[in-house]
Amino acid sequence: MDLELKGKVAIVGGASKGLGRACAEVLAGEGAKVIMCSRTKADIETAAQQIRDKTGTDVHAFAGDLEQNSTIQALIAETVKRYGGIDVLVNNSGGPPLAKSVSATEEQWATAIQRSLLYFARMSREALPHLKKRGGGRIINILASTVYQPIPNLALSGATRMGVIAFAKSLADEVGRDGILVNNVCPGSLLSERMLGNVTSRAKELGITLEAALAQRAEETSLGRIGDPKELANLVAFLASGKASYITGTTIRVDGGLVRSVM
Repeated sequence: MDLELKGKVAIVGGASKGLGRACAEVLAGEGAKVIMCSRTKADIETAAQQIRDKTGTDVHAFAGDLEQNSTIQALIAETVKRYGGIDVLVNNSGGPPLAKSVSATEEQWATAIQRSLLYFARMSREALPHLKKRGGGRIINILASTVYQPIPNLALSGATRMGVIAFAKSLADEVGRDGILVNNVCPGSLLSERMLGNVTSRAKELGITLEAALAQRAEETSLGRIGDPKELANLVAFLASGKASYITGTTIRVDGGLVRSVM
């Protein structure tokens, strides 16, 4: 299937590793021009070069703290200057601090709101004029399965990412007639650095090994295994494509059946 992504311009946040990197690699493999963003210059440049070597596609690295609106504005400006516009926005940020509802500090709440709520709104706001100039585009937010059911130590994730879902639904209504589609993707039990950090913390709480904790997470899924980040990235590429032309305002899980809710 031709996803019609060749030559499209895609921005991917949090792209030096994990889910963001997987999305950047799959989009580049489909022929998109990708600008990869992350906080650490050395890490994002290394990741971009590796994807460039693997795919032969135009991949550009941008280093900066996307919790700052000035950095987001600089990223959008550099993308437009380099590529002439924007077609796809993959909003992916580092997760909020690990914390429980009963003990989250003021600092942890402030970080969570900046990183896991306002980031998504700011990226969308700054990119929208350029998506409209293209006659349409895609905004895809990578969230978490915490919006469906609680996960130990991830109270701030659920609280802030639920806000993104409400924001994205309103945005989808506002820009649909401009040809801009807005969707959310919720990973669960995918083998990323973020998940490993959470599972490691959980293992220490329970007094078990990391291997045992990972085995528990795998057993909680319908498929009985931990997923690969590219299994989420493949969905992101489809939602970014011309084939997903009647999907907007929705939230899709990629969790191997982890979430037990029927809705």
